[in-house]
Amino acid sequence: MDALDRKILTELQLDGRLTVTELAARVRLSVSPCHRRLRDLEREGAIRGYRAIVDPAAVGLSFEALVFATLRWEDADTVTTFEEAVAAVPHVLQAQRLFGEPDYLLRVATTDLAAFQRLYDQQLARLPGVQRLTSTLVMKNVVHDRPLPE
Repeated sequence: MDALDRKILTELQLDGRLTVTELAARVRLSVSPCHRRLRDLEREGAIRGYRAIVDPAAVGLSFEALVFATLRWEDADTVTTFEEAVAAVPHVLQAQRLFGEPDYLLRVATTDLAAFQRLYDQQLARLPGVQRLTSTLVMKNVVHDRPLPE
């Protein structure tokens, strides 16, 4: 990947709806080579897909919490079982496995505190292998959906 590929990625992260013609103009390349590079980036997996970024408040999901999960390490299947179960919870927007304690960080969005409490009690606390959950509420997103640096 060279500097031109990185510039293409930067421009698409800023505006994923650019046409190939607009993208080519922004990176100062003719359309055919730009299109070829774009397809190569997609084929190689550097571009994983395209999607709209939806404002959570616009769809009634303005309450956000970070949940830290510590697992009971019973056997090798504990991680797999937990990860499959957490992936099936739609209100978990992100789940990251961490080194050290806790084992996982979950980013969760709900409509309000009462909905979060129900999700916490009825689904998150019942995830397989969970020893302990702790959570903190998000007051404000300061940096959110930032493009990757060049």
